[in-house]
Amino acid sequence: MRVFGIDPGSVRTGYGCVESDGSRHRLVCCGALVLPPRAAFPDKLVAIHEGLAALLREARPDCVVVENVFHAANARSALLLGQARGVALLAAREAGGDLAEYTPAEVKRAVVGYGRADKPQVQRMVTLLLGLPAPPSPHDAADALALAICHLHRMGPVAAIAREVAQAPGRGARPRSWRQFRVDVDV
Repeated sequence: MRVFGIDPGSVRTGYGCVESDGSRHRLVCCGALVLPPRAAFPDKLVAIHEGLAALLREARPDCVVVENVFHAANARSALLLGQARGVALLAAREAGGDLAEYTPAEVKRAVVGYGRADKPQVQRMVTLLLGLPAPPSPHDAADALALAICHLHRMGPVAAIAREVAQAPGRGARPRSWRQFRVDVDV
């Protein structure tokens, strides 16, 4: 499964794509869209959308994960971040596939094990989990990779198997609950 994480921002938007076979994760790509500081805000939003749309076309993920922010330092920051996040959601929806959202605390808990971990801790765990020679930089890229890893951890191997079985040719509709789920084993 390939998951693309997006850490939206009005100055830098981090992105990271991780591929997993259910037990090991592999880095596909990561980085940050750095927006021109003196550009008009609507032009920054266009740059975020176009940049993410191109990256999503290239990566072709099964799922896109966007950070869900529920607080900000001040109202103006929250509004700007909300608009950047909306553009990221639009690009993700246009790319097709599944869409998920997690709060920063959920991501930190899934990746580091502690919901109030700081950015260097997140970078170190992402580095370890992906087997990278150096921490992803900038921290926005590490945050985006952490979003993707969080989703993979939340999915777990049982959910991945359920999805594969449901999507297999000749199978019925996707199960709606665990009671409807069963794996047919050919003996």
